[in-house]
Amino acid sequence: MHKNPIAAIATPGGAGGVGIVRVSGPDLIGLAKTFLGSEPKPRFAHYLVLKDAHQEQIDQVLLLYFKAPASFTGEDVLELHCHGGARVTQLVLNRVMELGAPEGIVLAGPGEFSLRAYLNGKIDLVQAEAIADLINAQTDAAIRGANLSLQGRFSDQINELIDQITQLRILVESTLDFPEEEIEFIEAANAQQRLEKIMNDLEQIIQTSRQGKILRDGIRLALVGSPNVGKSSLLNALVGEERAIVTPIAGTTRDRIIENISIDGIPVHVIDTAGIRESNDVVEQIGVAQTWDEIARADIVLLIHDVTQAPEANFVDIEKAVRERVHPGAHILDVMNKLDLLEGQKEGHTKIGLGVKQIFISAKTGEGISRLQETILRFAGWEGNAGGGIYTARSRHLRAIGLAKDHLQKAMMHGFGGNRALELFAEELHCAQNCLGEITGKLLPDDLLGKIFSEFCIGK
Repeated sequence: MHKNPIAAIATPGGAGGVGIVRVSGPDLIGLAKTFLGSEPKPRFAHYLVLKDAHQEQIDQVLLLYFKAPASFTGEDVLELHCHGGARVTQLVLNRVMELGAPEGIVLAGPGEFSLRAYLNGKIDLVQAEAIADLINAQTDAAIRGANLSLQGRFSDQINELIDQITQLRILVESTLDFPEEEIEFIEAANAQQRLEKIMNDLEQIIQTSRQGKILRDGIRLALVGSPNVGKSSLLNALVGEERAIVTPIAGTTRDRIIENISIDGIPVHVIDTAGIRESNDVVEQIGVAQTWDEIARADIVLLIHDVTQAPEANFVDIEKAVRERVHPGAHILDVMNKLDLLEGQKEGHTKIGLGVKQIFISAKTGEGISRLQETILRFAGWEGNAGGGIYTARSRHLRAIGLAKDHLQKAMMHGFGGNRALELFAEELHCAQNCLGEITGKLLPDDLLGKIFSEFCIGK
């Protein structure tokens, strides 16, 4: 249990109509009385004029008091609502720290309010992460997905699976004391069918979680190619406005240009890179080095070609280098640009099959752009639904679920394979249960817990 009250500014920096300073601690009645001169009424807005140590007015403030455990953190919570200027909000926080010094008040660390809510059982770890996802969501679909996680949709599915494994573990471990009857008992209890159901349910969670990760993280899309093939023109076409300079001069783009867009509700981070070529220009060399870095980080690389020009002599080497640099699981799509310059040949170029990793477009006229957008989503693994019923998920969730799946497969082998070993069967079930417990935070190392909440913003 935390003893020291914590305080932080809960609203973003800059000017605004309202700024909020939040305080959480085990007993804040005394601090509230210091501000008001009387005991606060829970969930009631109290007006006061906040003054500094010299009795000079800082601001007119509304104070709200939430009595434990009926608060976000499960502790007593005070919120001071002031005018939203960056300086005035900081002065309010400073005064809170001065008046709270006798109670040992300290500045909150990143995510510490959410951490206390988690530790006090107000939310589980998935819901805590969903708060951060909701704050950082870039599309309506991502907001809906984060809200589903915050409401407990993901947690409920994981907890249901843990309960099924627990029941199966109880069944298996209860037979270990009766080895002469264990096989008949296991078969009579339909243990294999129960394990198969668990594995099928887990597989459905895996599919949904993969979609949820795309919804949360988006797709990192790198536009790559030789100079003057139309990378910047394609960026402008995808963004829908002139974001990059386009000229006939090769090598116009020397630095990365990153734009965040939405395709059917899915966040897409588009990176226009410097054209790949040998150059004596130091600035261009730096830009090309950044291009290789982006290729290594991208989920999808659009390798852009000018259909009106023969490839450069070294382009085969460039393509080979691109394919060697991409991370496992990334996709490369050949995009044949400037289709508008190929009069009379468009019909054959626009017909592409689902398995073809090549598409013809005109970034100038927009021809083929919608098909390209559909292909980007398909290559990323998005299956549609635009977030309806799909909750957000993270890489750590997928890793934990993948490990649980491995343990369940081993459990199936030990329980119903050629060489049965029920002790190992029970142990693999236990390991799978622990992996799933890490997702909601029931079984999570302290160091990983600290890392997760360190990624939150201060004041949340």
